[in-house]
Amino acid sequence: MRARPSPLIIGHRGACGYRPEHTASAYRLAFALGADAVEPDIVATRDGVLVIRHENEISATTDVAEHPEFRGRRTTKSVDGNLVTGWFTEDFTWAELATVRARERLGGLRQASQSFDGQFPILRLRDLFTLVDDVAQVSSSPAGMVAEIKHATYFESIGLPLDELFAAELAQAGWAEERQRLVVESFERTVLGKLHQRGVRADRVYLIEASGCPFDEIAAHGEAARSYADEMTEAGLYALATAPAASRVVGVSVNTSMILSDPVGPNPDVQGPIGPDPEVSEPITDGPIVVSELVDLIHAAGLTAYCWTLRPENRFLVPSLRRGSIPADYGDWQTEYRLLMETGVDGVFADHPDLALAVRDTL
Repeated sequence: MRARPSPLIIGHRGACGYRPEHTASAYRLAFALGADAVEPDIVATRDGVLVIRHENEISATTDVAEHPEFRGRRTTKSVDGNLVTGWFTEDFTWAELATVRARERLGGLRQASQSFDGQFPILRLRDLFTLVDDVAQVSSSPAGMVAEIKHATYFESIGLPLDELFAAELAQAGWAEERQRLVVESFERTVLGKLHQRGVRADRVYLIEASGCPFDEIAAHGEAARSYADEMTEAGLYALATAPAASRVVGVSVNTSMILSDPVGPNPDVQGPIGPDPEVSEPITDGPIVVSELVDLIHAAGLTAYCWTLRPENRFLVPSLRRGSIPADYGDWQTEYRLLMETGVDGVFADHPDLALAVRDTL
């Protein structure tokens, strides 16, 4: 994927600004809008089928709660140290999950996408491999995939090792030797190393949170766990780039808030369900936006830099670029996207791939 224009535009969960995330419609639309690649989140069913969902808890992204036959499956679990209540993919067979339908996770902000609720089934990873291959057949450039492995330590603890299941799916789909079109990423570096040991030679990218520690580190080392902040120092980045082959990564992917900051206030945490629309106050437009040197630091270590997630709504922009008081309205997204791309970042994840492409074309 490195032969394409920079930065790569990656359809975040498809074109999830326009269609419910992780549906075939969202993925097809992302490619139709010009995305270079798409990003699925990968979790597992009870019978070991890899499915594509934002989380293994699916009440926010499907109509599972409305199925009377599944009412008794609602439960509370500890996932990566957090108590979560709902319906979990690992408590269902694929045949059962095939009966539920997708919903827009950010319905309070994205009514157009929400209007498609209930129309699309959820996908298996093998279904997306087929879809991407079909797109590549008729495209002038290769259609790629950036596959995120979710909650690997948790799934291994319940007997569903995602590295083993993912490697098997690659072989079955004919993607085992695919290096041009496939990148694998995770917030846990351990699973990336295990994939390498299983012969997966796709580029490996380490996802980095703005705070906290990777759960695989916590599970292995407790209070001595290495934090994400430790990895983002000059020494930490160099260590990632020069580690033994089994644990080495070629790039890191960071939250946009780690690149752009705003004296008006912090960039909101945009990961996970948002519940009621949060208020967005009138912008203060005379405060300078600070662009960090993080991308340069990543490149200096010999690593590729990605960032997530580009979103145009006021709810997600740095405060001084919001326009008006309605969270769902678009603010000055073009300025934010341009500032991010001008850092030299190698790839961006975007909910609306066409908007990201429009800015890339002006660089």
